[in-house]
Amino acid sequence: MRAMLLAAGRGERLRPLTDRVPKPLLTVRGKPLIVYHLEKLAGVGVQQVVINLSWLGEQIRAALGDGSRWGLRIIYSDEGAEALETGGGIQRALSWLGGEPFLVVNADVFTAFDFAALAIDPQALAHLVLVPNPEHVPHGDFALIDGRVRESGMPRVTYSGIGLFRAELFEGCTAGRFPLRPLLQRAIALDRLRGQLYGGSWSDVGTAERLAALQ
Repeated sequence: MRAMLLAAGRGERLRPLTDRVPKPLLTVRGKPLIVYHLEKLAGVGVQQVVINLSWLGEQIRAALGDGSRWGLRIIYSDEGAEALETGGGIQRALSWLGGEPFLVVNADVFTAFDFAALAIDPQALAHLVLVPNPEHVPHGDFALIDGRVRESGMPRVTYSGIGLFRAELFEGCTAGRFPLRPLLQRAIALDRLRGQLYGGSWSDVGTAERLAALQ
């Protein structure tokens, strides 16, 4: 399996911390956030990882190198001065991600989730890891009903930033900047979006307060 770490964001809510350091390189308990993911990916047998870059991306490239210290091959997808958002960023990297389902992880989440626990239904375009709603997302993103992700219904849950995707999800997309959510909504309409609820340790490190709480 191949994987992609989303690392291009500006980290506006973490300013001024992210004025000089890209969010994935912020340190939690003595280690950059993104390094936790690289270690876990290597541990489950992933060999090739794509990392997208934009804001202060050269710092990420300099810090991680070619990935060989973790037994990985890192490919960098440089999106330039303006990040392509999640959908556009993944679409740009598809040629490196191969023909099989691939793992996508937001580089700014901190979690104990076991990537090896992920599997995707043969009919699904994507399989999302969902979590109980944190305080900053009180109404959730989706509903999860019998393993199927829905736009409405109960219980409401939040997308964790971890998922398995098929390249087919991006069919018809034009290269450029676009969000992921409309593609997930299209998959829901086709009844081809699956998910699982994870109740373990997870945090979206989106603010200085949440970063401090993890230390």
